[in-house]
Amino acid sequence: MRRKVTPDVPRPGQESVWDYPRPPRVEPGTERIRIVLGGELILDTVDSLRVLETSHPPVYYLPRSAFLPGALEPAPGSSFCEFKGAAHYLTVRGGGAVAEAAAWFYPEPSKGYEALADRVAVYPGRMDYCEVEGERVRPQAGGFYGGWITDRVAGPFKGEPGTMGW
Repeated sequence: MRRKVTPDVPRPGQESVWDYPRPPRVEPGTERIRIVLGGELILDTVDSLRVLETSHPPVYYLPRSAFLPGALEPAPGSSFCEFKGAAHYLTVRGGGAVAEAAAWFYPEPSKGYEALADRVAVYPGRMDYCEVEGERVRPQAGGFYGGWITDRVAGPFKGEPGTMGW
C-alpha cells in the first residue's frame, strides 16, 4: 500500500517538485552554476539543462566542455533510466581530491532526451560544494539520487527514509 504524500506548500518564488511531470521534462537554465572539489573551482557556467521529475529536486546537466580540463575521467559502472537510457559514470578530480563515480552522462540519450548528449550531471554531495546563483546546494538524500536542493524548490523529496514506495 502506498503512503499518501502531502506536498509542502510552496512559498513565493518556489516551485513544487510535485508539479514536475513524469516522464521528466528537460528545460534550459541560465543560472550561474559553480562546482568546487578539493578547494578548486572545476566548473563555472551559465549553460545548464534542468531535468525535472515528479518528487525529485532538479538534476543539472552541464556541458562536458565547461569542466576544468582533466576534471572528468571514465569510471566503471553504468545504470539505466527508463526515460533517458543507459548512463555511464565519471570520476571527478579537483585540487588533489578524487570523487570516484561522482558524475554520470548519457552517451546516447533516448528519444526525447537528446539534449542531454555531451552533458554531465554531478552528485552534489560528493563535491566540496555546488552553487546555483550563489546559493549552496543541499544534496538529495540517498546514495542513488543526484538532485540539487535549493530554496527554489519545495518537497518533500524522493530519497528520504520511507520514500521508496513513492
